[in-house]
Amino acid sequence: MLNRRHIRVKVLQTIYAMHQSGSEDLAKEERFLFASLDSIQDLYLIVLTALTELRQKEADFLDKASKKHLATAADLKPNKKFIENRFLLLLEESTSLNNAVTTRKISNWQQNDDVILLLLEDVKKSALYLKYMASNQKTFAEDKEFIMQLFSEVIAPNEKLYDYLEDFKLTWVDDIPLVNTALMKQFKTLDEKNPFEILPLFKDEEDQDFARDLFRKTVLNENDLAKEYIDRTPNWDPERISEVDTIMLKLAICEFLKFPSIPVKVTINEYLEIAKEYATPKSSIFINGILDNLVKEFQKTDKLKKTGRGLM
Repeated sequence: MLNRRHIRVKVLQTIYAMHQSGSEDLAKEERFLFASLDSIQDLYLIVLTALTELRQKEADFLDKASKKHLATAADLKPNKKFIENRFLLLLEESTSLNNAVTTRKISNWQQNDDVILLLLEDVKKSALYLKYMASNQKTFAEDKEFIMQLFSEVIAPNEKLYDYLEDFKLTWVDDIPLVNTALMKQFKTLDEKNPFEILPLFKDEEDQDFARDLFRKTVLNENDLAKEYIDRTPNWDPERISEVDTIMLKLAICEFLKFPSIPVKVTINEYLEIAKEYATPKSSIFINGILDNLVKEFQKTDKLKKTGRGLM
């Protein structure tokens, strides 16, 4: 689920928080980093179970309506297309999802069902829902397409859901788009023949090691990494360079010098994109200029030790 850019952002945020607090406890801050990364798995599960909770809440509503003393014909014979949606049932019956929810003790919607009820209200008012419920088709393909559209257009951008997630854990503000994108990609690949399997947090052990190594190698070598760019900013007052910019420079230089398998162009492009989102408007220009000059100098002095073809 996690990509390298998001790992870089989390390392950046951890080092920034470390500087702001004045902490020098490397082990403690590393635990903070991995706790921040690990919590993304909880976010993923909470968003997923919001879908199954919507189906369950509607099923409960229809059941109660049918048992009313003065139940109408519509109450007694309701349209059950939504609660019989095979895509939602596939999620609900997933052993992988249910085990993960139990293991990680995800109980948000049991404690905050008002959010689900408000979300269900918005879903049932949507044109997508009304069109789906009026259709006579009953195929997995239609059920899947409906849930994907509903998730993309109604659920993911829903302010009530977003506000709840943000209030529950502020650090998730940057993670919600990542999780939503990962879910949409996963939904596209699902078919009725195979059970739903939750995504692992890290693609592989190498990505997990990358998070740890980037954090450690940057923090333990901050002074040396800073020396690489301090004398190369004649038009910039070092005291006025933002904290975020300096951390990004250190992270990038660390990748240049201490991660031989990461291409130089990849490192530069990644931090330029991060700068556009997390730094000042001029940061990407500043960082690009510094890194470009550093790479040229490192190449002249044979300081870059990259392995494999096309890594320069």
